[in-house]
Amino acid sequence: MARTLRLAVAQSTVPEDPTERRALRAAGQEIRALMVKAAGVGARLVQFPEGALVYPSKHVMAAGPAGSLVPADWSRAAWDVLREEADSIAALAGELGLWTVFGSIHPLTPPNRPHNSLYVISDRGCLVARYDKRFLSDTEVSFLYSPGQQPLVFEVDGIRFGSALCIEANFPEVFAEYERMDVDCVLLSVMVDNAPRARVAQAYGTIYSYWLGYSVPAQFSTTVPAGIVGPGGRWLARCPADGNPALAVADIDLDSQDRDIETAIRYARPWRRIARAGLYDQRIPADDPRSDARTTF
Repeated sequence: MARTLRLAVAQSTVPEDPTERRALRAAGQEIRALMVKAAGVGARLVQFPEGALVYPSKHVMAAGPAGSLVPADWSRAAWDVLREEADSIAALAGELGLWTVFGSIHPLTPPNRPHNSLYVISDRGCLVARYDKRFLSDTEVSFLYSPGQQPLVFEVDGIRFGSALCIEANFPEVFAEYERMDVDCVLLSVMVDNAPRARVAQAYGTIYSYWLGYSVPAQFSTTVPAGIVGPGGRWLARCPADGNPALAVADIDLDSQDRDIETAIRYARPWRRIARAGLYDQRIPADDPRSDARTTF
């Protein structure tokens, strides 16, 4: 039986003010339009950016006097609109039979700050999992959010997915952990206008030999568009770098015959696991003066 899944990675327009009800509605509408397009090209799963429904700007939610930052007042957010838009996204996912992963803020019990999260909606329209960002920036943890606690792995059609958000790209342990958890693809959703972060994401595809979905806001795509990295580190698909909403689409194929992908998943990844598991321990020369002396030729 073929072990394939068509992945769509979106760049959508991300609003930054959770008090602007019309902007939140527009973001939800755009997400749903891209979901319809993803289903139309046969995607089984579509990934959206961090904060796809809203990524609250610190200048909106935590602005204090004279440009200082203060703890955010989350009672100002239009939580009712965010819930309605999330429900509409979930309902459409069920209608389309499309797994959908999108970012938003997740309210906790006051006075706890919300999580910055990725919601995972199944092809039946059910919220089946949520990933809460574990590594936060200094501003995020000081004024905006509560950190999450756990990695998230979920499975679609036999393909295992891990989840990560934005600045977590700078924490290699997150991506090494997902390799140990035997994922086939990591979904990295970001809200950043930053070319180096995409290069880091591409490197994880190379180092850990898995697919990686890299979803960015449309408004930042002129710097680096959304795309899909294959095992071995090659970009398999990219959105246009034009600032507009779009999809990148590629197949995750565990039996791929593409030379770089086959080499990465059949040879490189298994070999690195063997190497990390103590392969060299019994082969280190013991009590060899030529090995121990470090100051002679």
